[in-house]
Amino acid sequence: MDLSSFDFELPEERIALRPADPQDSARLLVVHGDGRLEDGWVLDLPDWLRAGDTLVFNDTRVLPAALKGVRPARDETGRDVTCDVNLVEERDAARGLWLALARPGRRLRPGDRIVFGEDFSARVGPARDGGEVELAFDVAGDALLKRLDANGAMPLPPYIARRRAADARDRQTYQTRLAGEEAKSVAAPTAGLHFTDRLLSRLDAAGLKRETVRLHVGLATFAPLDEAALRDNRLHEEWRRLTPDVAARLNTAREAGRRRVPVGTTALRTLESCVDAGGVLHPATGPTDIFLKPGDRLRATDALVTNFHLPRSSLFMLVCALMGTDIMQAAYAHAIREGYRFYSYGDACLLLP
Repeated sequence: MDLSSFDFELPEERIALRPADPQDSARLLVVHGDGRLEDGWVLDLPDWLRAGDTLVFNDTRVLPAALKGVRPARDETGRDVTCDVNLVEERDAARGLWLALARPGRRLRPGDRIVFGEDFSARVGPARDGGEVELAFDVAGDALLKRLDANGAMPLPPYIARRRAADARDRQTYQTRLAGEEAKSVAAPTAGLHFTDRLLSRLDAAGLKRETVRLHVGLATFAPLDEAALRDNRLHEEWRRLTPDVAARLNTAREAGRRRVPVGTTALRTLESCVDAGGVLHPATGPTDIFLKPGDRLRATDALVTNFHLPRSSLFMLVCALMGTDIMQAAYAHAIREGYRFYSYGDACLLLP
């Protein structure tokens, strides 16, 4: 499989820096299994679904994981160094140990202390092959979450962060309405950002069902693939959970002929990592590194609500697995021509295989 099959040119002005206002007023491109395309609006999503269909949301909560800190001078002749830190993955909750991306990484050494606030700091540990460093915070558990909430900003994706800083508005717009209490994600399940209270009410009135799963989203979800990942058929791991009650209800929906419609690729990956060859879902909790690409059969997904994804990414390969590469390349070309807005704060697709 050649990665170039999943490439496309995207003009930079198509990358959304802010969401639609209100967020349910984003555009919706409906892609049918025969290649037919319809232009619509997210608020009208119920028009393309059927009563009894079950929308499956990822209810993870985004952590304010972007931090600014200072590495104090190592001696009286040195200088303080300002550091930008993005948390990537929790390694040990009890010890407050995280992997993080830190800039400027070359100015940090194991044992250095980074100060983020009056009573909030971390020690730098060893660097990893992927460019991350270990950070051991001086607090853990709920105390760490409180410090992050007070000192952190929303971890906007790099294609937004390099053009503007996160601000107070992102605290609302980069968090889904269905987010639970457990803040462990360092990126949002962005398809869910479109679902306002108004849209959820319309879905309820149309007889659509709603379930939640949980997958803690890591930054690697959005990263471009390299040939090694494609060759090894492996992706990064992310923690996910499908509870027994939700699995049972979704299995009952399937038996009744009703569609299971993940909202976002993280919800889809959760379901597809918990399904057997016969299409039956089984409860599961723990890591998954599922990698879906053309040629793989999706057994738990009858339709998908998703945003527009990066070229040469595992997420674009995933939607090609569901719909076919030619159909998705044609759909994205149409979206670019018609001025759709791309990526995390952009417009949405409804994929109907």
